[in-house]
Amino acid sequence: MRRASNRLAPVHDNVTIRDVAARAGVSVATVSRVFNRKGPIREATYLRVLAVAERMRYVPDAAARSLSTRSTSTIGVVLPELHGEFFSEVIRGIDVSARNRGLHLIVSGSHSDRAEMSAVLQAVRGRVDGLIVMSPDLDASTLLADLPKGVRVVLLNATAEGRPSITIDNAGGARAVVRHLAALGHRRIAFISGPAKNGDSAQRRRGYRAGMRAAGSGQDVSLEFAGNFTEESGYEAAKEIAPLSPRPTAVFAANDARAIGALSAFNELGVRVPEEIALVGFDDIPIARFLSPALTTVNVPIAHLGRRGLELLLDSTDPDRSETLKPTLIVRKSCGAGLTRTQAKSQEDSR
Repeated sequence: MRRASNRLAPVHDNVTIRDVAARAGVSVATVSRVFNRKGPIREATYLRVLAVAERMRYVPDAAARSLSTRSTSTIGVVLPELHGEFFSEVIRGIDVSARNRGLHLIVSGSHSDRAEMSAVLQAVRGRVDGLIVMSPDLDASTLLADLPKGVRVVLLNATAEGRPSITIDNAGGARAVVRHLAALGHRRIAFISGPAKNGDSAQRRRGYRAGMRAAGSGQDVSLEFAGNFTEESGYEAAKEIAPLSPRPTAVFAANDARAIGALSAFNELGVRVPEEIALVGFDDIPIARFLSPALTTVNVPIAHLGRRGLELLLDSTDPDRSETLKPTLIVRKSCGAGLTRTQAKSQEDSR
């Protein structure tokens, strides 16, 4: 057998599997087994082929490999957006689980646009072994209708017949927030909601309204402020809330980003949180506990949502499998639960 040279090979464009085989002194089939990790192969040969491939900067053709193995070892992930701590945590959960299984990710954002989502789904056809799709803004059944039946899909925060899904008990989490604020004595609780067509937002608004009815406060739509899930939207909503008379004594934001924006606005306007107005968010993104005051919020196991999505995609054989994650209220300083008696009396007098 010809010995492979240890001299650094010059870099050429379009290095093929045959080039690597010739330089390593092995057959094309052997190189294929190395990169597909299938079939018997000696450790020394395996290491030699990898070393030669690295020196030649050979990149296996994923498409060609998938034709021979019927596997790409790649999972597609489609999220509404890619920026923001919530989505980065979802990706982190998927990525950790994927790396433990020797898989790669292709990640794309749909920007909650139907045409863009369809284009992304078409673009990954044949390039991935399965898809994890989060589409709380769009009709998942319609979007997935054109995908081949053999393509495995798991939905996050959305449902579609014949597709496994993982959702969050958004309404239950919102009710827990209102129940907690009501127990602290709040009756005028403003709600900064998310986009009207977003499923998560609609469920959290439904939970807020149910909680207000249960607390005997009824439904006052003048205390609901619409927008999107951004810090800027929360900032603008808080600027509308601050001058109201009588001013709400508590604000429940439909996600932490909106709560962070609201906190910034209140600080600028000299409205003290929680002494003059209590503030609660939803999601418990990592930065929430580092704010001043630390944000009371509803903990959604975000990374677990992503990790469980991959597990369901790879391990479940039930196309109708659905799971619901139960969020947990995390009480920190922004809701005023730890106010002294003097502070609480002062807040009550200002209502």
